[in-house]
Amino acid sequence: MGSAAKHVRIGSFRYMDTSVEPSLHRNGKVLTRRDRDGSDGGWEEVDLETRQMPVHDALQLQGAERCTLDHNGYEALTCPLPDPDIDFFDQDQVVRAYYPHCAEIVREASGASHVVAFDHNVRSAVGKQSKRRIKDGQQVQGPAHVVHGDYTLTSAPQRLRDLTRPPSANDTLRKYLADGETLLEAAAVERALESGRFAIINLWRNIAHEPVATDPMALCDAATVRPEELVVFEIHYSDRIGENYFAKHADEHRWYTYPGLTRNEALLIKQWDSRGALARSNGATADEIDPDAPCTFSFHSAFEDPATAPDAPDRWSLEVRCAVLYD
Repeated sequence: MGSAAKHVRIGSFRYMDTSVEPSLHRNGKVLTRRDRDGSDGGWEEVDLETRQMPVHDALQLQGAERCTLDHNGYEALTCPLPDPDIDFFDQDQVVRAYYPHCAEIVREASGASHVVAFDHNVRSAVGKQSKRRIKDGQQVQGPAHVVHGDYTLTSAPQRLRDLTRPPSANDTLRKYLADGETLLEAAAVERALESGRFAIINLWRNIAHEPVATDPMALCDAATVRPEELVVFEIHYSDRIGENYFAKHADEHRWYTYPGLTRNEALLIKQWDSRGALARSNGATADEIDPDAPCTFSFHSAFEDPATAPDAPDRWSLEVRCAVLYD
């Protein structure tokens, strides 16, 4: 076996079925209804198929081949926790102590002028099954085993605009901002939307004391994704409608993982970047058309790794979403 083959595993991924029509904008077909705990009330018109895909070890890439947030849509960083004793199951500690840490990491990595953290989720299969709840927050969610991107051509700018208004009932920060206070200034956001650049970046971290061994995260190189593979997935909250993109399978999708991530590492995942070719063209062209520009987003998913030992510890992870503005 060649050295390259040693660092490739075959993972199971859940894609939208090939019969599903692609969509760039909301059409009321593929959706879920989500409560304040973050739990879905059932999916509508979601037809999935399982595909086996090669997953490459991103840690083996060297030099110019290494994956970067700007061009591939993700990268791993070494960044120890500011407080190793932080309780990730206490929302107050996460928002007050960990959010600023995440915002600073994203600011340094992205070169942005202004970054604010605005939302987070804790994920664990065992935690979801046991209905464990974050103190003063929502229930633990399970690992997302569907290939997806977290925002769309519509929902990314809309989410930024949402942050210029007082928090709604479903917003994590509603307990932390004064009456009438907003996270972002409306004028700054409108400048970014009209003529500047904005992004939404997820800082993902293993919060268990053991390296990740179960339900590892896989990331798809943004340069291998095309607009005709996107399907809008609507998320109906009590006070707004959000959107994700689910993915239709393509053999060209190139998947990577960072094996054994620890608490002292962070994975940055680009959820949206308005400078990407797909975003700039309103979905008319893929990011690969302009390789010198940043990518728009990276599909990602937890995946089933056949190498996972039966007694491997459960994955516990925390993801924090950050709004990013550039001068």
